[in-house]
Amino acid sequence: MIGNLSPLFWLAPIGAIAALVVAWMFYKDVMQKSEGTERMKEISLAVREGAMAYLGRQYRVIAIVFAVLFVVFLGMAFAGFQNFIVPFTFLVGGLFSGFTGYVGMRTATSANARTAQAASESLNGGLQVAFRAGAVMGLSVVGFALLNIVLLFLGLSLFIDNITQITAIILASSVGASTMALFARVGGGIYTKAADVGADLVGKVEANIPEDDPRNPATIADNVGDNVGDVAGMGADLYESYVGAIVAAMALGVSAAAQGLQMQYLSLPLAIAGMGAILSIAGMYLVKTEEGASMGQIIRSLDFGIQGAAIGVAIISLPLIWLMGLPNIFGLWFTIVIGLAVGIIIGWATEFFTSGEHGPTKTIVEQGKTGPATVIIQGLAVGMESTMIPVITVCLGLLLSYMAAGGLNTPLLGLYGISLAAVGMLSTLGITLATDAYGPIADNAGGNAEMADLPAHVRERTDELDAVGNTTAAIGKGFAIGSAALTALALLAAYIDQLRFSMYHLLGMKTLGEGGPEIVTATISQLSIYFDLTLLNPSMIIGLFVGAMTVFYFAALTMSAVGRAAGAMVQEVRRQFREIPGIMEGTGKPDYRRCVDISTAGAQKEMVLPSLLAIVIPAIMGVLFGAAGVIGLLGGALSTGFVMAVMMANAGGAWDNAKKTVEKIKAPGQGKGSEHHKAVVVGDTVGDPFKDTSGPSLNILIKLMSMVSVIFAALTASVGTTGLVGVLFSMF
Repeated sequence: MIGNLSPLFWLAPIGAIAALVVAWMFYKDVMQKSEGTERMKEISLAVREGAMAYLGRQYRVIAIVFAVLFVVFLGMAFAGFQNFIVPFTFLVGGLFSGFTGYVGMRTATSANARTAQAASESLNGGLQVAFRAGAVMGLSVVGFALLNIVLLFLGLSLFIDNITQITAIILASSVGASTMALFARVGGGIYTKAADVGADLVGKVEANIPEDDPRNPATIADNVGDNVGDVAGMGADLYESYVGAIVAAMALGVSAAAQGLQMQYLSLPLAIAGMGAILSIAGMYLVKTEEGASMGQIIRSLDFGIQGAAIGVAIISLPLIWLMGLPNIFGLWFTIVIGLAVGIIIGWATEFFTSGEHGPTKTIVEQGKTGPATVIIQGLAVGMESTMIPVITVCLGLLLSYMAAGGLNTPLLGLYGISLAAVGMLSTLGITLATDAYGPIADNAGGNAEMADLPAHVRERTDELDAVGNTTAAIGKGFAIGSAALTALALLAAYIDQLRFSMYHLLGMKTLGEGGPEIVTATISQLSIYFDLTLLNPSMIIGLFVGAMTVFYFAALTMSAVGRAAGAMVQEVRRQFREIPGIMEGTGKPDYRRCVDISTAGAQKEMVLPSLLAIVIPAIMGVLFGAAGVIGLLGGALSTGFVMAVMMANAGGAWDNAKKTVEKIKAPGQGKGSEHHKAVVVGDTVGDPFKDTSGPSLNILIKLMSMVSVIFAALTASVGTTGLVGVLFSMF
């Protein structure tokens, strides 16, 4: 089988190795920079120790969950519902995802003081240190993800001849990565927002002291939270997005390909990803700015690197498809260009609705003059309005990529085109994630500068970098959500195809019903008719409602978790202000560790239930209502989750930048500490769990539910077309 691979398949391991080598080079470069004064080193060490302690505790909890799921999947293998290798590839995916989170966290927490020190010399110096530290995260995710897929494929090819079975087993690796990502996102989001809310409400609003003031007991926990949520959490999130998109394209390519072209269709997404990794490295060297640059100029500098890499992918992918020897060269190339365009448009729309330089956020600033209630109303309105462009863009992307790949004649090829569009969008993930991970590093640098009492111009520079980081983080979330929508739809087709595989190989069925067509040659339409996948089927409608409800219930659980953990943090900060003498005067030292412990314990306790929803509900729906119930569930979760995730991420980003805009006002009684400022701080506090906990976790939820459904496909098929509920009713 390996001998039949396209030579361009090897672009994937070449890109992976190049990404990891450059990541190591950037890491060494960052570590050679000065950490500044002893006080700066002390603060950086406290943040690093808190972050690593949290990560250790989180991984111990996740290890227990993975052990339980490993036993469940192993039991399913013994029962004949899946291959015995699946539980092990599930663990491999989780391990790779967790390791990239560790690498990113280690680098980010080592870079904050170095960024502050570099910013004391020049704005570009601070940008370069923060961006290269973020690039370590981006390149590590790309490198390890591609390595994971390639090694699994090559290893499995030595023992298994059925290429469809190989891609299904590799998909289990995506389930492991997604499970790890959901825990990392939810746990990290709860941690960071509990600390942030506590620090803001008591420090800024009640005590009227600046953000990151060393007198605030929650400030170290707040800085730790930036890393566990927006570095480790985001890294794991986009790792699973990247792996999921590539593996879904591989699986659909194998199913859709004509005889003799399976290896080419399988190799194409891997080759595009490998090429994208190399071009991302080239784009990173284009990022630089001048001293005194505005927020818009810094954003344009980062965009220049991202768009340079995207244009490179668009140009090179055409001859690459031609060299693959695939039919419909221009159609397949167009799907990749569509994916890149969708990513750029979603990024532009996100920047427009969240940046402090544009109208939507300015309206929130204006509403802050009349109090927090109008800030919250306007922020929600901005978030809801912001969904229109991403939804229309994704819908057009789905339609055009489906048709360009030949979906009108061969539906599976059309769905392969949609999955290729997702791969195209994520092909430049190395540099996109670098700009995202850069944000919390710049934020931590500002905290370090404040707590170390550095000159005012240093904090001004780090604030400029941080404000850009808020926008790039929002763009990264929009990017992840958009790719999730494309990937989740492709996974719906992969699910139906896995049902076919399960019925034929595991259940021994040869035809779709008495006198029906052979399963191995049945079209998607014939399979859909067999499972009654129509809106006239009550099971389908029930699934749609349950899917939509799951999104809201998941968001409620995560937001409530933030509220409870933040409440405990607020009480602790108030207690310390009340009971520790001399805090406000600067003669008493706050108990930072206690606040770190509260956030850590709260996150570990609260993250398990929301994360298990994505695993448990698809299995239950499949057993009770059959394939129609599952398809309805995934459709309801995809449509509702996509729109809600965009709304929450953009509303939160706009609230945050509205606060930062007010803080820049220098007029007496109008900037920090004013009633106007307190109003927008309340809006920012409401937006914190929106943009950093619930919103970004939803894109993982909708993909993980799809992947888990594929894993449980054989179990679903075994209970018949109507599920146990249908069997029960047929007895009366």
